[in-house]
Amino acid sequence: MDMIEIEGLSKKFGKLVAVDNISFRVPRGEIFGFLGPNGAGKTTTINILCTLLKPTGGRASVNGYDVIKERRKVQRSIGLVFQDPTLDDYLTADQNLRFHAYAYGVPASVRETRMQELMELVELQDRRKNKVSTYSGGMKRRLEIARGLLHHPSVLFLDEPTLGLDPQTRRRIWEHVLTLRQQEDLTIFLTTHYMDEAEHCERIAIIDNGRIIALDTPDNLKDALGGDLVTLEARDSQGAIAELKERYNISPEINDGMVTFSVPHGDTFLPEFVRGFHSGLISINVRRPTLDDVFLKLTGHAIRDQEVGMMDQMRMMMRSH
Repeated sequence: MDMIEIEGLSKKFGKLVAVDNISFRVPRGEIFGFLGPNGAGKTTTINILCTLLKPTGGRASVNGYDVIKERRKVQRSIGLVFQDPTLDDYLTADQNLRFHAYAYGVPASVRETRMQELMELVELQDRRKNKVSTYSGGMKRRLEIARGLLHHPSVLFLDEPTLGLDPQTRRRIWEHVLTLRQQEDLTIFLTTHYMDEAEHCERIAIIDNGRIIALDTPDNLKDALGGDLVTLEARDSQGAIAELKERYNISPEINDGMVTFSVPHGDTFLPEFVRGFHSGLISINVRRPTLDDVFLKLTGHAIRDQEVGMMDQMRMMMRSH
């Protein structure tokens, strides 16, 4: 079963086309990455999926529910974890969870058991009675994940879930997320600017200028760049470019004074190339392409720290429940 279905989805703001006739599906249980530079249409698409905006055209459904006709059912089918903290610091962890349970109508008969299970899963059981103001950043994020799952959602939206956390805490958060995904049979819809996190995704969609410009597995997206990425510095950069075109039929690029190009099997290409290069080689490096390279190639932009979330409207939606 597809947990998210988008067909011909469009959204206009006056003459501005924010989302331009996009279509994709996310099956049950998949970790799906949704990446794009600021202004690409990413946030608008997510806001439509979370019932915060109505589309101009096309259709979208979450957990089989239409985002326009069945808004309340969609809202109860999704969990949300924001980039910015949304917990009430002056309340205890228990009180934060209980308030969420009331808001989402979690039955009293299962509420306490569900809270205990989730707090044990995110390893916060011994801090349930402490005020959230005493929690570290990583602990708060784990509590937000538990809260987002309290009402048994089918789809968990993670908006920059580890932004600002140290690498060790980020890794621990992802251990919890992957465990919860298995135990809760979750579909996860992820936005992130950490490309190592995007590697957890089964598939990634990249949106730019309102259109989906790539959708595939991380490995296939990297392979599509044409092989290994070679970066060299030469005394004569223009001569190096001319030599690459003439001898190898390669059209390289210059970035910050470095000549870059892609070749299949860079490890076997490199020795012969170095022996025969005539344009004054200073340094050379070969590596497998990364998702950062994919993003830069497809959008012309690097993922930056300005890549942030689903806007304050989502926080308002969660609190309004």
